[in-house]
Amino acid sequence: MTIHDLRNQRAQHAAQARALLDAASEAGRDLTGEEEQQFDRLMAEADTLEQAINREERLREQERRLQTGPEGGEGNGPDAGGRDNSAESAFRSYLMGGRANLSAEQERALNMANDPEGGFLVAPQQFVETLLQAVDDAVAIRGLATTQRIGEAESLGVPTLDSDLDDAQWTSEVGTGSQDDSLRVGRRELRPHPLAKRIKASRTLLRRATLGPEAIVRDRLSYKFATTTEQAYMTGDGNQKPLGLFTASTDGISTNRDVKVGASGDIGTGVEVADELIDAKYTLKPQYYRRARWLFHRNVVKRVRKIKDANDQYVWQPGLSGDRPDTILELPFLVNEFAPSTVESDAYVGMLGDFSFYWIVDALDMEVQRLVELYAEKNQVGFIGRLETDGMPTLEEPFVRLQVRSGTR
Repeated sequence: MTIHDLRNQRAQHAAQARALLDAASEAGRDLTGEEEQQFDRLMAEADTLEQAINREERLREQERRLQTGPEGGEGNGPDAGGRDNSAESAFRSYLMGGRANLSAEQERALNMANDPEGGFLVAPQQFVETLLQAVDDAVAIRGLATTQRIGEAESLGVPTLDSDLDDAQWTSEVGTGSQDDSLRVGRRELRPHPLAKRIKASRTLLRRATLGPEAIVRDRLSYKFATTTEQAYMTGDGNQKPLGLFTASTDGISTNRDVKVGASGDIGTGVEVADELIDAKYTLKPQYYRRARWLFHRNVVKRVRKIKDANDQYVWQPGLSGDRPDTILELPFLVNEFAPSTVESDAYVGMLGDFSFYWIVDALDMEVQRLVELYAEKNQVGFIGRLETDGMPTLEEPFVRLQVRSGTR
């Protein structure tokens, strides 16, 4: 039914209602109960038609704008009567006013097939509340590290035992042993550093999207903050950011905890590398084995999994049950996209450690602030994500780093 037909019907209902009132007025009486019901029905139908006309007019105006080209010329789509008969436009008309609001051409655009019971209408596109994206990289260090939170203080001081006492001495009943003043206590300081990200989103997107764009913004900000900090936990230089596990430093893990593997810029897969991994394992005190894990990038793991020992057995062993992970020399391992991935001379390629001795200090959990007015002139809404955090190894003894030799063995 066209908008002209709708207007004619509305005029007919109004004329019939007017006739009822005029007839009662000429007879000098009020409407009878039956006439009153008929009047109310006619006016209700006229109101319904009025709403349908208004919807159609708004829709036509919107379609006219969509069809208008950049120079003001008409785009493709409308028929001779100005109605867009594309499937998308027809579906919008159907949603706005039902099947009665469709022209014959629009109904044919939505008529998917014929069957003995009549054709049926289909949407030109199905919408799903799913965001297609590549898989997020795992960020595991925070889950293994020791996390602290500070409130009013600017930093967190971690006491360290820099120099221990000598062993006790066997002595006599009245003896006290020799004086020992070698005990030295130091401190590692963690000072949360600010991390921020600002983005803008269209108000139109926020209003029309079916996926809850604000939730998407918050989710992606949370993940991007996690990846930024994860990279810093691995390779950060400690300058206004965390000090990384693979950054040699006297404030974190020094070169004293490095074990050489491979030769001439390559790890290799032979018995020599298996022996070097065994050396690395036993550089770590067995008290740390309970929570120790190897840490590699996947590019390095695919090499390590091929290493065999002198008995022609792989150092990598699969877990034999669901609750037992795969192991390298009986210790589980992590694969992390943010660990070093380049195998070359003097490069770090992995480590073994108890990551609970990597401390993370937060002064501000990630928060998102919505900026409503700042970008209102451009019909946009801003979001600012903030985080204040720091991290560093608080003790180097629980870690052993693997470094590729620059020359031959």
